Formats: sequence, structure tokens, C-alpha cells
Amino acid sequence: MTQRIGVRELREKFSLILESSETIEITKHGQTIGFFIPIPKRPGQAQRDALLEAGKRMDDELIGLGLKEDELLEEFRQWRRQRSHAT
Repeated sequence: MTQRIGVRELREKFSLILESSETIEITKHGQTIGFFIPIPKRPGQAQRDALLEAGKRMDDELIGLGLKEDELLEEFRQWRRQRSHAT
């Protein structure tokens, strides 16, 4: 189960959260703004291979959609700016 915390609590407990092995949903004014997904402290080869495979699948998906990573990142930044001005 994912733990949900606000930005203020994130700031207060940041060092503890970095040690956590649990996925944490981060909210601001009740809206999800991100996730903290820890990487296992000592990943085995199977976990490393799974992470590499996930990255390859993401690259393949971007190519299939005709998207470039830098363009996607810029669109995301624009969306965040618009969203922050709306609140």
C-alpha cells in the first residue's frame, strides 16, 4: 500500500523518507504532485535487469509515439508551470 504525505510532512521527515523502502505519494493541497519510489538498497542482478528492461521499454514506447525525451520533458515543464499558475 502506498503511503500519502503532504509537502510539509515531506520536508519535515525527508531524511526518514529517504531510508524508507515504501513507495510514497506526495501531495500538495490534496492533489498528487509526485511519488517517491525507492530503489532497493542492494538490488540483485534480476532487479537491475528489470530496471534496464523498463528503461528500454520506455525508450521503445517514446519512439513508437514519435516523441523525443527532451520534447516530452519540455511539455511536462510547461504543464507544471500552467498548473502552478492555476492554483
